[in-house]
Amino acid sequence: MISYPSRHCTVELQALPSRIGQVRRIVSAQLRYWHLDALIDRASLGVTELLSNVHRHAQPDKTCTVEIELLLDRLTVSVRDHDPRMPVVDDAEPLATCGRGLAMVAAMSESWGVRPDGESGKVVWFTLPTSAPAVAAPPRRVRRAVQEKPARRFAVAEVAHAADGLRPEHAPARSAVAG
Repeated sequence: MISYPSRHCTVELQALPSRIGQVRRIVSAQLRYWHLDALIDRASLGVTELLSNVHRHAQPDKTCTVEIELLLDRLTVSVRDHDPRMPVVDDAEPLATCGRGLAMVAAMSESWGVRPDGESGKVVWFTLPTSAPAVAAPPRRVRRAVQEKPARRFAVAEVAHAADGLRPEHAPARSAVAG
């Protein structure tokens, strides 16, 4: 089920790998609709990490709800599941292939957290600011005048010589496109 009130979007799903990609696309489309294109990458990364955690750890089932909400100058993305166990952020070993998801969410978001949801669940959330700090404009490129050079003309002897398989020293490049 998907609902799209003015500044609120909710998606209920089973946190399976194929569904995670679909939710990422829904979040991206909703942020484009709200003209928040600059937040798409971070929101998609965060929701992917949270849904991956549900897929990997949640018990008794993988049913969850993703909610994105825009309030004033802040976007909140949350994932509610039916597992009351709170996540633990551990320092992953340098060669570990998992265990960095919540650390990544913490690094790319303004704030994040987890709260119990009744007796049988929890909500993990993160926020992103909708207004980026002022960034200095990139320096303008200096344009240089280009010296025009006339095209080189080939004598008939040079063209005939090239046809023999021996290319002149400054032969023009050939196109692979017919015509």
